[in-house]
Amino acid sequence: MWGLRGCSASRTNMPHGHRHETRERVRVQITDADKPRWEVPYNLLPREPAPPVTGGRVTGAPFTAAEYPGEELVFTYGRDPFWFAVHRRSTRQPLFNTSAGALLFKDQYLEVSTALPKDAALYGLGENTQPGGIRLRPNDPYTIYTTDISAINLNTDLYGSHPVYMDLRSLAGRGVAHAVLLLNSNGMDVFYRGTSLTYKVIGGLLDFYFFAGATPLAVVDQYTSMIGRPAPMPYWAFGFHQCRWGYKNLSVVEGVVEGYRNAQIPLDVIWNDDDHMDAAKDFTLDPVNYPRPKLLAFLDKIHAQGMKYIVLIDPGIAVNNSYGVYQRGMARDIFIKLDGQPYLAQVWPGPVYFPDFLNPNGVSWWIDEVRRFHDLVPVDGLWIDMNEASNFCTGKCTIPKKHQCPIPDSKTPWVCCLDCKNLTNTRWDEPPYKINASGQTARLGFNTIATSATHYNGILEYNAHSLYGFSQAIATHKALQGLQGKRPFILTRSTFVGSGAYAAHWTGDNKGTWENLRYSISTMLNFGIFGMPMVGSDICGFYPSPTEELCNRWIELGAFYPFSRDHANFASPRQELYVWESVAKSARNALGMRYKLLPYLYTLNYEAHLTGAPVARPVFFSFPDFTPCYGLSTQFLLGAGVMVSPVLEEGATSVRALFPPGTWYNLFDTTKVVVSKAGEAPVRLDAPLNEINVHVYQGTVLPMQRGGVISRDARATPFTLVVAFPLGAAQADAEGAVYVDDDERPEMALAEGQATYVRFHASVRGRAVTVRSEALMGSYSLRAGLVIEKLTVLGLEGTGKDISIVVDGADADAAAVATSSPYFAAGGGAKLQGEEGEGVEDSQRSVEVDVGGLALPLGKSFTVTWNMQIEA
Repeated sequence: MWGLRGCSASRTNMPHGHRHETRERVRVQITDADKPRWEVPYNLLPREPAPPVTGGRVTGAPFTAAEYPGEELVFTYGRDPFWFAVHRRSTRQPLFNTSAGALLFKDQYLEVSTALPKDAALYGLGENTQPGGIRLRPNDPYTIYTTDISAINLNTDLYGSHPVYMDLRSLAGRGVAHAVLLLNSNGMDVFYRGTSLTYKVIGGLLDFYFFAGATPLAVVDQYTSMIGRPAPMPYWAFGFHQCRWGYKNLSVVEGVVEGYRNAQIPLDVIWNDDDHMDAAKDFTLDPVNYPRPKLLAFLDKIHAQGMKYIVLIDPGIAVNNSYGVYQRGMARDIFIKLDGQPYLAQVWPGPVYFPDFLNPNGVSWWIDEVRRFHDLVPVDGLWIDMNEASNFCTGKCTIPKKHQCPIPDSKTPWVCCLDCKNLTNTRWDEPPYKINASGQTARLGFNTIATSATHYNGILEYNAHSLYGFSQAIATHKALQGLQGKRPFILTRSTFVGSGAYAAHWTGDNKGTWENLRYSISTMLNFGIFGMPMVGSDICGFYPSPTEELCNRWIELGAFYPFSRDHANFASPRQELYVWESVAKSARNALGMRYKLLPYLYTLNYEAHLTGAPVARPVFFSFPDFTPCYGLSTQFLLGAGVMVSPVLEEGATSVRALFPPGTWYNLFDTTKVVVSKAGEAPVRLDAPLNEINVHVYQGTVLPMQRGGVISRDARATPFTLVVAFPLGAAQADAEGAVYVDDDERPEMALAEGQATYVRFHASVRGRAVTVRSEALMGSYSLRAGLVIEKLTVLGLEGTGKDISIVVDGADADAAAVATSSPYFAAGGGAKLQGEEGEGVEDSQRSVEVDVGGLALPLGKSFTVTWNMQIEA
């Protein structure tokens, strides 16, 4: 029999359990009343424990359905047959209602359905590559089960498990959002039919969380408050990264760094795939190709320049009696088991065992191995890959007696060389319901750990499979956090609900095609919704070789991924950004703008850590009432007001972009202005081969710096504040903020002497303009010598006069701003695009005024005022 647990702030007792609710969240849990059911371990994902089922079961005579109102959401349920529903209290709008479908609860099969309005826009349910864009399409398959299958496979279960969706509805012209999480780590199929959504899950329990919103940002805030706030990233992580599987020796790596420097292309981080390893064994160095003394000398050199170095680690530990990592693991008995013996699999080194990160001894062993490796090589972060977990074999395997494994000098090391047999004799390996695994109803254990294998305390792989990468990320985070008191950086392929609190993510093995360029946007935006804002795709494609034109367009887009990295397969031709001169030009342009925007991106990182707000966002996050953008998947926002509109088609020299109503200024050339009134028709923008369109929206104060080729140097340069008013505004306001700290401090929190947060406010009233700041905890910025050298004000006609500067309440005199010699400079004539004209130049109408020659201390509050004048 099964029992019901639910949630309400106002009522603590129910006939069949208990309820608890926060203001924005309702939890409904349906479980077995007679025996415990598997659920996501609380030590992995800390959350309020569900109280025990205390009374009767939902059986017997019918009774009247009851409402249990919370502050925002109302829970309703009834029986005969049992159903439950959640609706919004203020509007009675139903959010989730199971009354029209079956609700089944068996040991290895759970099914529940909800009705949906046909015009609801749904997002989420990943990880998968969605060819139709970010908005979920009815009748596309949504299978959730962590799988090592290339991201070029469409509508297929990929590396991560995120059974959460956001639902956005336009009600009386207002966009209203909520989200639904089914917290369950078992494999599942989700069927979205347009007017209904059905879950078919192969184990665990039904543990639903409903997040009230009602804006998309509020939804993500509520969601990440429950699953864990996104991890703070070090400043350098927002620089550009270069990797390749195939840097066969250290000299090649040194040449890559030199190539970037010679081409004057920004580069912060150089990576090794597994090339640095001795025979693909974790925590080792190849003594010939990556000799430790030469590698340490190289790291001393790049560290002195401010660069960083990251290497890959796979979870599979080579079965090798002379290998210390393996020996220590065996001694501590920390490997996943099948039939009482460590489960044998095959990955790059050949035969491997998989560590059990649900085992406390496995975690402490891993922490010790990371420490030992860091003593060997002072890496700046770790890249954990193949952690779905990936296995080149399937079933129960043994080391072959008649041939070697791995096969020496094999050109196909991913082909299984163990002796294996399929496991078909357990209900865990062959469950009664088969999800659409790998897009082909594959066995659950296909190319992964057998699902009848066991973890610590007898936990079945069947239940815990999709938690493997998540548990490894947590262990790796603990390891790095304990090393040098620095902020950890971890990149993981496999993810689960809550992974964003520990790691960044890249979207896996993509292809150098125009289609994959386009798909990357939707996957990136989904991970922002999933609470993993530090995300990006392999720029120019992992394989095969991209064309020169494609690589141009990909770096223009990839320069604005939150995580920006070029990465290629060993079989692909070299595709570093300096290989083609045209690509180098595009990289200098796009990455040049990224490095000017680093203070903005880093501030978005801080806001993500506080509230979960994605760094890269769907346009509807800022414009939820603007229904034409609900399916927009070819553009995106950075923060609230910077729009990226990339070219995604071969041969194109322009792009058709959608702009919500208002004024948008091109950041590369602020005289190029889009004025959108209704916003429903696309605007054609010029986009020559080496250019991308990036616009800032009215009402924004954007902090920028001079940029550079490495973030350490760029972040020390003076600031410019770009203030965007509506074009021709006589009364308008703008605001923004910047957060600065010492980069690698583990906590990303505002503390005196360690960080500064500055709010910016700007206003125009007639011809009077005011730009002011409010500096919180300013001593860090003052000690770092950070100053604002220029204000660039957009949207006002003419130039300025009668400037007044007040710093911390006192008139700015020679002592306060010793190097300040303010001056005004007017920009060129506006080139209007959109409904006021298509590329029409209005040379009589200036759009920009600069207030230069400033030296305003970032760490002190200031007010700058002046009057605009139009000269005849």
